[in-house]
Amino acid sequence: MAGKDIMENRIRCSWCNIKNPLYVKYHDDEWCKLNLDDTYLFEMLLLESFQAGLSWECILNKREEFRKAYDNFNVNSICLYDDNKIDELLKNPKIIRNKLKIKASIKNAQIFRKIQEEYGSFHNYLKQYTNDQVIYETGKIKNYISDMLSKDLKERGMKFVGSTIIYSYLQAIGIIYSHDETCFLYRKK
Repeated sequence: MAGKDIMENRIRCSWCNIKNPLYVKYHDDEWCKLNLDDTYLFEMLLLESFQAGLSWECILNKREEFRKAYDNFNVNSICLYDDNKIDELLKNPKIIRNKLKIKASIKNAQIFRKIQEEYGSFHNYLKQYTNDQVIYETGKIKNYISDMLSKDLKERGMKFVGSTIIYSYLQAIGIIYSHDETCFLYRKK
């Protein structure tokens, strides 16, 4: 029991709702931890695109339902979604039922796959913006990398990938390390 008390009493980033175990687990075990596996890169891009205009906590609370609805985030399956699948997703009360975001998720999957084909992996594509380095910064909502990456993804036809969403994405996958200075996970380069 003492171990649990220690975990609960840790100081975390100010955005982390410590009353939500999913959020605490995400903060402690996943956020800002480098994960460049293409399946994960796609999952987080899809989820971040649904976040636009909503809170990350809302998306995180629906993550497992998104996983079920979106074929375990299989990019090849999602690329083939048709009008029947779109209707199915729109009727699913356990996910975000925004028609524009659902359609964008399919188009974004197709573009993601094209990028994989062009660069060998989405990670290889990201490297051209990051030089495969982790950036340590706090207190920002976008930077020059998120600006450039967002611009390129938009030019390729992706939707819901503005610079702020892409900055959040880069934090989620660990390319940008942004734990608050007061957080027990804070560290400098």
